[in-house]
Order: sequence, then C-alpha cells, then structure tokens
Amino acid sequence: MREMKLFLAGQWVDGEDVIEVHAPYDQTVVSRIARGGPSQLEAAAEAAERFAPQMAAIPAWQRAAILERAAALIKEQKETLARTISEEAGKPITLARGEADRCHDTFAEAARVARDPRIETQDLGGYASGEGRLALIRRVPIGPVFAITPFNFPLNLVAHKIAPAIAAGCPVVLKPASQTPGAALLLAHILEEAGLPEGALSVIPSRGSDAQKLATDDRFKLLTFTGSMDIGWKLKQLAWRKRVALEMGGNAAVVIAPDAGDLEAIAARIAGAAYGYAGQSCISVQRIYAAEAIYNDVRDALVAATGAIAWGDPADENVVCGPVIDEANAVRLEDWIGQTRHHRTALLTGGERHGNIITPTLLEGVDRTQPVVANEVFGPVAVLEAYEDLEQAILMVNDSRYGLQAGIYTQDINAVQTFWEEVEAGGIIHNDVPTWRTDPMPYGGVKASGIGREGPRYTYLEMTEERMLVIRK
Repeated sequence: MREMKLFLAGQWVDGEDVIEVHAPYDQTVVSRIARGGPSQLEAAAEAAERFAPQMAAIPAWQRAAILERAAALIKEQKETLARTISEEAGKPITLARGEADRCHDTFAEAARVARDPRIETQDLGGYASGEGRLALIRRVPIGPVFAITPFNFPLNLVAHKIAPAIAAGCPVVLKPASQTPGAALLLAHILEEAGLPEGALSVIPSRGSDAQKLATDDRFKLLTFTGSMDIGWKLKQLAWRKRVALEMGGNAAVVIAPDAGDLEAIAARIAGAAYGYAGQSCISVQRIYAAEAIYNDVRDALVAATGAIAWGDPADENVVCGPVIDEANAVRLEDWIGQTRHHRTALLTGGERHGNIITPTLLEGVDRTQPVVANEVFGPVAVLEAYEDLEQAILMVNDSRYGLQAGIYTQDINAVQTFWEEVEAGGIIHNDVPTWRTDPMPYGGVKASGIGREGPRYTYLEMTEERMLVIRK
C-alpha cells in the first residue's frame, strides 16, 4: 500500500485528512493519499499567481529540457506508474502500461512544441490605414491554469494538462480524481526530479466542492476540465469570465460499410475498443451500425469477438475487460441493461454482473431512447443496428447529443469524404474504431462533448494568447 502527501508548489505536505483508495476489483485498500482542504488549495493558488511571472520568463529551451528529462524518467518508471494505475483504477495491466507509454509520448511532443516557438508576421499594407506597417504576433503565457482530471486515464490525461502548460510557461494547480490520485502524484515526483521549479506545479487531491472555488477564482486564467458532461457545463457557467476548455463525454459510433473488408478482423478490433478497460473511455465504441447487406455476418463476427474478450482480475496479463470503477456504476450498468429487456431487445451475449465486473455485453434492436444508446454508457456495453445506405448511417451517427469521434470502415473514398463533411464530431477515423487516438493530434468534441482541443500543440494554443507588435517604417 502506497502512502503519499500533497505536492504543494514544490513541497510535499500533509492534507486536512486522508483518502483511502480501494481497488475496484476486490476493494482492498491500495493507497492512502493526503487530501487537501481549503487552506491547501488557497496556498496553491497563491503560489501559482506569485510564480507566474518567473514561469513565463523561463527560456523555451529550458522548459523543453525539463519536459525531455521528465519523458525519460517516465520511460524508466513505466512499471511503477502502470501498477499504480492498474491498482487504483482497475485498468488491466497491459493497458496501464500502454497509458504510461502514451504519457511519455505526450511529454516528448510537448518538448517539441516548446522548442518551436513561432512568430507570425502580417504585412498590414493591404489597406491605406496600414501602409508602411508590419505586424509581428507572438504567443505569451495566459497565466495560472487550474486543471481537473478524471479517474479513467489518471496519468496521460494529467500529462495532457501539465506538459503543455510547462511548454507554454504557465503554472498549474491540478485536482486529480480522488479514486486515482496516485499516478498524478508520482508524475509530480518525476517533474521535481526533472528540475521543474518550485511554484510551477501543485497536485492537490481534494473534494469537488472545495476545488470548485478555484474554478471561478480570477487568479486562474484558464480552467481545463476533463470529466462528466453535467459537471463540466456547470463549471463553464460558473467560470464564464475566463477561458474554459472542456473534454467530456461521448457515445462513439462506428459504421461498417458493405465494402468494409475482413469482417472478423474488424469485429475483433471493435470488440477490443468497446470492452477494453470495461469501456471506460470517452471514445469507447458504444454504437455499431452495419450495412443491411452484411448485417448477419457482422453480428455473427461480433458475437464471437465479444465472447473472446478476457474479463476478470486486472492484474492478469491476459485480461482486457476488468471492473468498472465502483459498485454504483456496476449497479447503474446492470439496471440500464435490464431496462432494454422490457423493450424486446436481443441480448446477444454478456449482460452478467460479478461484483464490479460487467461481462462484455452486445445488444441488438435497442430503442434509441434507451440509456445504453442515448447516454454515455461508460461501461462494457455496445449496441448493434442495421442501416440501409450511407445517408441513413450518417443520420444515425448524428442522432446523439454528443460529438467526440466517429469511425467508418469502407474502401470508398467518396463515402469517407461525405462522412467527414456531414458527421457532427470532432474527429473522423477511417478504417478503424473511433477509440483510436495518438497524442499529438487535435482531440476534442462538439455539441455536449465539449469545447477546445487537446494534444500538446493545440493545448499550447489554449494556454497562450496573442500579443502583437506593429512596426512602422
């Protein structure tokens, strides 16, 4: 069992009390983490405001060097980070190692961004008022950043807040999820070792009600939040005077066209994306739309692929689908699956609950108003439905309050272009699942899925603002 203090502006301090973190799989206590209260949060805010001018003055090459050293240390400490993620979040250990690898990539990319500061030039002579004048536009740090991260990617989603902030020259106060604070605190250790100056970072696990005060605090110039839709939009309303970036939910859809290709391979890929880590990703496959001409073949292949997903103890190297995060969510999923049975829905496979584990579940013929279709299921549950033509498939994909990512399997480039033009989502993935992501790309959604984009270069833009110099002959 690990015991950890708070990281408050470069110092390891006690909190007002302690969070006991229970493993989602068997409820054993795996961590005891100091929890900050109002006094620690206020001290972190004061430190961030005080250090902001010094942070902005650190040369870009020095910020890049810190990020590069941190990336190397993340690679060295990969197994410790992965074990912490797996124990606290219930993430299968092989997937937890993958998250640690991605964290390394996020820091490496942020270092590249820091090493490439750009100045835009604009000749203003296109109008008489600008004759003889030249504009130079640089980006400067926005100032202190308050970041809130969820339980499901407790290392790499933290990295997507902290690493670009270091690249941009912004101090950060981070509130990690109370269920999974260990990885964020280990990352603070790594950054301390990498030479991050005191004052640049605070990691304060805390109650949401306490942290909410910082979300509206004028000392923070950006609120960046990843988590549930309800909380995110509430924070946006409260923090209306400042810049806000929100990455929230989804019920990602994938379309399988008649010319998709090897259906068994596609089904295996979709099953991994729907049930890996018990479906606890904003872009886990939730809705599967197959063309009528191949529907029966797709259904058979998906039933077989779903049945082949190994579920159980996340410490088992073979397990892909572990527990959901807690009993409340296991009960919720059990109830949502149960609701569909009253509407003549076919349960093709799965649907069982074993403690906090929901076995990989594939449903057919579900009414689109049911929670497993209309809401973000955030569990190992997927629904299958047939479509007649591409236009109908696009309407079905768009029949959602969310718009994070969508996927389409087809060899028809015209269909891909139409899908790209008409589907309301932040990203379209061709010949792969919408769950696919590489960390340098712009990632984010539309509609209820959020505002803003992540990916180090794109977050860097969120964390900086333009400052112009006009030069006159």
